[in-house]
Amino acid sequence: MVIDERMRWILGGTVVVYFVVMYAVSWFASRRIHDVEDYAVAGRRLPLSLAWMTLLATWFGAATMLIVPDEIRKEGLVAAALDPIGAGLCLILAGFLVAGPMWREKLLTVPDLFRKRFGRAAEVLAAIIMVPSYFGWIAAQFVALAGMARLFFGIDPVIGLVAVAILGTGYTLLGGMWSVTLTDAIQIGLLLIGLVVMAFVVAGELGGWGTAWTRIVNETSPDKLVVVPLDSTKEFFAWLALLAAGALGNMPGQDLMQRVFAARSESVARKSCYIAGTVYLAFGLIPVFIALAANLLVPDSVEGDLMPALAAMFLHPVVAVIFVVALMSAVLSTIDSAILAPATVLAQNLLARRGQSARSLLWLNRACVLLVAALSLALALAGDSAWSLLEDAYSITLVGLFVPMMFGLYSRPGSAAPALASMIAGAGTWLVHYVSGWDDFLEPFAPVGRLELPLALACTLLSLVAWLVTRYLAPDSPGRNVS
Repeated sequence: MVIDERMRWILGGTVVVYFVVMYAVSWFASRRIHDVEDYAVAGRRLPLSLAWMTLLATWFGAATMLIVPDEIRKEGLVAAALDPIGAGLCLILAGFLVAGPMWREKLLTVPDLFRKRFGRAAEVLAAIIMVPSYFGWIAAQFVALAGMARLFFGIDPVIGLVAVAILGTGYTLLGGMWSVTLTDAIQIGLLLIGLVVMAFVVAGELGGWGTAWTRIVNETSPDKLVVVPLDSTKEFFAWLALLAAGALGNMPGQDLMQRVFAARSESVARKSCYIAGTVYLAFGLIPVFIALAANLLVPDSVEGDLMPALAAMFLHPVVAVIFVVALMSAVLSTIDSAILAPATVLAQNLLARRGQSARSLLWLNRACVLLVAALSLALALAGDSAWSLLEDAYSITLVGLFVPMMFGLYSRPGSAAPALASMIAGAGTWLVHYVSGWDDFLEPFAPVGRLELPLALACTLLSLVAWLVTRYLAPDSPGRNVS
């Protein structure tokens, strides 16, 4: 696709100004940072107006705007199970199930809960499972944004990935959660405006809203309009696994819980989840509509990078620039949040030493931001697809942490053994299958014609069974440490 030269120059200048503003905001935010609590959870002072916006901005990233539309265009509405349906439900469920109890614990990280309920060994294992789960998520954002740089500026993918990693990490490094929150507020505002404009333009190209929906229903292949595949048991369970990964997989996620911890009250923590989830589901359906419409508007001419390519085709250059910057904002808002979350866990739960000074801890957290970004960049350079990285990122925390976290919140465990067994069974089995390349549970051993159970569902069930069996066998064994 040929990009208008005028648009390229306008976009380049706008991007430079955009980053200058973001770094200025981050520098301002850095003046509020005095200790790790300021850096990691904004001093626990976020009002509702900022809390829900940073939650929404964290979710509304490359997945919703760039990866999922391409996948829906190819596979149809079944791909929406992971995002936006699953991801939006995750926020709403978090408000009902975990936001209140987790806020009351006054934690910095999710593994802190594991330490309080199950002891140091569970804390370390939870952190070991959680930190790598973010590498794929961050790498997917890097890949998506580097793809935009290639599309509009012809930048080599490797150079684009490195540039994206440096720019996206820089302002997170400066101001931590305060920087992330303030820049998120700007970025999500740009995104929602740009998304609405793009939806109206696409609908207009199809003859208006009423005509657009009629054409999509009548001219789209019926198999691509199926939301829940009921004709095939295997396809249904695969869909269910995607939905579970989206709706439950990030429930123990540090990026979600870090915003819960940062809220200034329990009420703000809950309400921010409800508002962000509702807005996410509403606006997340717009990229789905655009993806289906694109199959009618440009059935053969756009391969990948669907949203920015449509902007270049159908929008006035100035409006297209605004929309592309909005897309870039969406991805960057996810990058900064996703880098900060595992960096905090790595610093606080794995590397921090007892008695370490506040200043030293703050520098350790910043060093971990750099380390997480570097490892995620290495994964992005390895060349896996963005969709695969995204799906894997959701699955790891689902199979390894969801079950023990929920039991830790809603029961009184007298032993560390059930939590350790649950994490080892779920995450360990998933890892064996992942390394072996098996997509279905015990794939090489399943008889012909036997029900193939998706890996994420099977490992989550195995995690639950391991908890229940171990709890029954060792109800009062030592190991709990509430310090």
